[in-house]
Amino acid sequence: MVNRRDFLKISAAAVAGTSLSFRVGRAEAETGTSARRRNPNPGQVVTPNGFSTFGREVDGVRVFHLVAEPVMHTMTDGLDVHMWGFNGHTPGPTLEAFAGETIRIYVTNHLPAPTSIHWHGIEVPNGMDGVNGLTQPIIEPGETFWYEFELPRRGTFMYHPHSDEMTQIGMGMMGAIVVHPRQPEDIDRDFVIILSEFAVRSGRSRPDTTEMVDFNTLTMNSKVFPGTDPLVVQRDDQVRIRLINVSQMSHHPIHLHGHAFHITATEGGPIPEGAQWPETTVLVPTGAVREITFIADNPGDWAFHCHMLHHIMNQMGHPDPPTVGVDASAVNEVVQPLIPEFMHMGEAGMAGALHNGHHDHAAMPMPRNSVAMQTTPGPFGPIEMGGMFTIVKVRDQVIDDEDPGWYEHPDDTVARAATDQQLERDGIEVPEPPEEVDEPEPHRHDPQDQHDH
Repeated sequence: MVNRRDFLKISAAAVAGTSLSFRVGRAEAETGTSARRRNPNPGQVVTPNGFSTFGREVDGVRVFHLVAEPVMHTMTDGLDVHMWGFNGHTPGPTLEAFAGETIRIYVTNHLPAPTSIHWHGIEVPNGMDGVNGLTQPIIEPGETFWYEFELPRRGTFMYHPHSDEMTQIGMGMMGAIVVHPRQPEDIDRDFVIILSEFAVRSGRSRPDTTEMVDFNTLTMNSKVFPGTDPLVVQRDDQVRIRLINVSQMSHHPIHLHGHAFHITATEGGPIPEGAQWPETTVLVPTGAVREITFIADNPGDWAFHCHMLHHIMNQMGHPDPPTVGVDASAVNEVVQPLIPEFMHMGEAGMAGALHNGHHDHAAMPMPRNSVAMQTTPGPFGPIEMGGMFTIVKVRDQVIDDEDPGWYEHPDDTVARAATDQQLERDGIEVPEPPEEVDEPEPHRHDPQDQHDH
């Protein structure tokens, strides 16, 4: 196992088939001759909120061991969920290797159900493809199977069961595989993010794996904001983010603020440079991979999130009726004892509740084992996002992967309330707010009207 804080370099000997790893410590980071933390050799990816491993070498074969087992997983503070994963975690470890290597993966089943593992996107011998009943026997509880195959090319791939997929993937069984090229890459920071969705009803602690439409807990590496780790990079770093969508039903348009990027690869391979184009949003279909690359040349704290708007809310109660314009504050006391997951949105929506002081668990009436839909403290008040959301933190100087805290904006670079002098200077006239409009009287149905029509 390699700790995510370690910056792993692979020497030129990797080209000949062997690897050498060592740590780049704080002193080297502070005294490097280049303004960029240039990594001239293939190296470790960072899996935010997770971990990665190169396994071990045995007689020229790279060996890994995955243990499928139940895990108690914290999606964010206040939301603990009984899930299934690998090696005590969901997602499981990111497996790293080099193109052309042979890898051997042992899979031990400590689940209460049979399973199998599919190596999604990798061309393997048919008997190693991991589809129980079709290409292999099922892995019964207590059994350990082995898989062995050569990695034909570089790329970003995934692993997940092909046994009772709605249950097992819906409980968190997934992981990433990163195959590095033999030759150096011009990449300074390399991240893996698995996009997934769960139905975790408010007040409950297990995903509803029978759900087919209404997924209310949208995650990055099985975490929801504010539990998602930020992506910390140094200014002018060349950054790659490997996006893997293991959601059961949803595609995700992932949007980056403050930067444009290129889509440089899919799980099928690199996209030729002449076929790339600049974007700020990339659609990641379910079951697919998209690699994006950009220069982090704009310092600040930049939002990075799914642009399906209900995907950046935590445990949103979709079946509940809207309460905009209705004071339903007394309803919770009556309904929650009967329906634990019930929580009204608020008379002026969630933003109205957040900015009237209701931005913590003590102020908002919450079911047990639940988190607020859209709130975490930020430098200027509540951040009105949750779910599939994190922050890319670009700084002039970065030490290891430590969170540098909130961005300190240069003077006069933060949007503020306009002053009367500014409005007068620029000829801006602010109109009076509109008068409140009464709700229309409900239409009463007259059977005779229908008959005449």
